[in-house]
Amino acid sequence: MARKGRRLNGILLLDKPQGMTSNAALQRVKRAYRAQKAGHTGSLDPLATGLLPVCFGEATKVCDFLLGANKRYVITARFGIVTDTGDADGNRLAERRVDSLDGAALQAILARYIGLIEQVPPMFSALKHHGQRLYALARQGLEVERKARVIRIERLRLLAIRDAEADLEVFCSKGTYVRTLVADIGEALGPGAHVSALRRIGLGPYDDAPRMHTWEGIATAAGQGYEALDALLLPVESALVHWPVLHLPREAAFYVRQGQPVWIPKAPSEGWVRLYAGRDRFLGMGAILQDGRVAPKRLLSQP
Repeated sequence: MARKGRRLNGILLLDKPQGMTSNAALQRVKRAYRAQKAGHTGSLDPLATGLLPVCFGEATKVCDFLLGANKRYVITARFGIVTDTGDADGNRLAERRVDSLDGAALQAILARYIGLIEQVPPMFSALKHHGQRLYALARQGLEVERKARVIRIERLRLLAIRDAEADLEVFCSKGTYVRTLVADIGEALGPGAHVSALRRIGLGPYDDAPRMHTWEGIATAAGQGYEALDALLLPVESALVHWPVLHLPREAAFYVRQGQPVWIPKAPSEGWVRLYAGRDRFLGMGAILQDGRVAPKRLLSQP
């Protein structure tokens, strides 16, 4: 049976609203586009807002690369209240009085968390323990041992202080739990803390907030027809702009489409590359083999 829906390729930079799961946001956008195939690039908590790239059609082949990309957030941390989830949606575990925050002391603590650090994943996470999600165990009142993982905090800045709250900007690697980071900072400072607001403003090559589209904007475009909706999409290769580019001559492009590695003069010595037939026809993703040949890895289906 043929799959229903439109076949379209591209990436929508969705500004996810607060209170909605990432999957619910994905399904809502997929219905608006009447898309045959769509996926997102890493969940945001319901509390969080901001950048959630939605990949349509052939763009789902780049989802894994975006999942592994660095991310940038603006966080509001509420000091003096500790919750079981590390955010405002959780149950309160402790409450300590905070009249005002010492900016200098907080700055000094933030400096400790920049660079490579170890972080223990929270119980309220989607990681699995013996086949069960940790959050499912946590909801049963269970806690299991979790191994610390190495993450990288590229940047951690104090933006503003208001009484017992502080706005922070963090630029971090894949696998970073912002809720845990804030909880650890709160304990290091003394009164504890949780995330009261969270907004993702950057992910991999997408670090331009004005390019995000709200649901209201998408609904307006939907009322104007598919041409207006599709105009909101970025090309598949926009997810890979930091990769080296190889423009293949006609014969090499033919063999690559057949799944065969090829020799390309002046190709990089290692790593992933973007492959183009000629100057501007994007073929997909390739990798450099040990012998220097360029091997196709994830090619787009040809129309």
